[in-house]
Amino acid sequence: MRKFFERMDELAGIGNHTAVVAWLERAAFAFLILMLATAPHSIAATQTAWITGMFIWVVRLFFLPRVQLRLGPLDWALWAFFLWSVVTSFLSYEPAVSLDRLRGTALFLIVYFVIYNLRNLRAVYFAVFILILSCMVNVVWTPVQRALGRGIAVHGVRADSPLAKATLMDGDALYEVNGKKVSDPDAAVAAIEQAEASEVKAYRLDYSVTVTVKRADLLQGTTAIDKLGAASWGRTHNWRSSGFYGHYTTYAEVLQLIASLVLGLLVAGFFSGRSVVSLESSTQRSRLAFAALLISFGGTCLALLLTATRASQLGLMASGLLIFLFGASRKWLITALTVGIPVAVIGLFILQQSRGAGDPNDLSAQYRQMIWRDGVRLWSESPRHLVVGVGMDSIQKHWREWKLFDNGWQPMGHFHSTPIQLLAERGLPALLLWLAVLAIYARTLWRGLRRSLSPGNADGTSTEFRGLPERGVLLGCLGGMLGFFTSGLVHYNLGDQEVAMVFFILMGFGLSLSKVSLESQ
Repeated sequence: MRKFFERMDELAGIGNHTAVVAWLERAAFAFLILMLATAPHSIAATQTAWITGMFIWVVRLFFLPRVQLRLGPLDWALWAFFLWSVVTSFLSYEPAVSLDRLRGTALFLIVYFVIYNLRNLRAVYFAVFILILSCMVNVVWTPVQRALGRGIAVHGVRADSPLAKATLMDGDALYEVNGKKVSDPDAAVAAIEQAEASEVKAYRLDYSVTVTVKRADLLQGTTAIDKLGAASWGRTHNWRSSGFYGHYTTYAEVLQLIASLVLGLLVAGFFSGRSVVSLESSTQRSRLAFAALLISFGGTCLALLLTATRASQLGLMASGLLIFLFGASRKWLITALTVGIPVAVIGLFILQQSRGAGDPNDLSAQYRQMIWRDGVRLWSESPRHLVVGVGMDSIQKHWREWKLFDNGWQPMGHFHSTPIQLLAERGLPALLLWLAVLAIYARTLWRGLRRSLSPGNADGTSTEFRGLPERGVLLGCLGGMLGFFTSGLVHYNLGDQEVAMVFFILMGFGLSLSKVSLESQ
């Protein structure tokens, strides 16, 4: 046990402090690792680990030796964005609702929890490894789950069946009745028979529908499938994968962020032209590292493809282009473009066939265009809205008077765009401050990339060997930021807490490397 704590202290960079300080720092580091391990799977577990660890770290601040808190331009931008969000919440049409939403805005504090508990390069690399390894659990499970199938796909649905009366169609797959998962017709019928009217959820093409099936509409028959009024059933293999999250968009956004991190390490380590550990190396360690990163990236891309989420896929393409542009040698950049462009064209064609991307009748695109127009109109219709917006989530209570969502004919939600959401809810200053955060963050990562190639390392190792993993993480964070911004143009990913937490974790990684690198000079 003593050796375990010694190794943990060495990894966490815990100095020779008093017992109380040492245990506080150990606990904070342990909860940081727990947060990283749960981030790709569960928001509840992730937030619990973060809040607990953050509390422990705050307690640590009251003990000697004092933690040196350094504030730079990015810190001022982050805090200005948060404080402006507080101001607009007080000025909101629904202050109580908007102030409650500040919990999501405060997720930027994760950056500080990561920075000040990753005290050396080994700790940063270990944290990156834990996040990627944990994500591989759901990445592996996603295609396995797709191959096994799930739900009850009904075929040959009769016109007089309870399913048809509830507007379900041939090929729809029932997967939940009254909040309970069902996997065969017997379970579905048994659940429907327990209530006069049952809420049934089903997959249809690339989205889910919820209908009401009445017990009285069940048909007479000897089997459950007869009572449902269908000829046959089977498992469905057609749904938008969501990992262990509740929604495919959330899963896709997290996947593209972590895929960027993996790709950054892959490019820096094997395609940069500076690699000591290169494709030409014959060492077993080199081959294993290359295989692990390549499999991880390929698996993540496959899982992302199975989410059928176009914006996140486009975000990863933009991220990959940036990573190869700044990190790969000329030979590998040309190779990537030669291979990547045809793959992107084929991918767009597949999306066109599967989801109608670009089709004027694409309901998803039509809905987004409608809600974007509503958001811009709401923001620009008065000087007050231009400056402070209407307040976070106030549209949930005032959508009628503001004539949103096609006057209620379309589903209520948000504006499906981070810039438009910020404009409508928090005004132009909020958008400008958020863009400043991203710009300063990008500049910090770029400076770190340049520094990772400069000669002279304090630890005595060669620039190439030590700089490669550092450069890989920085490239991954920079690519992830561009992907996050790109997909955020059509997704409100900043408002998705699961996604925002992973984004701020990556921001913490990038800033930790910059902090450790500067301290080592």
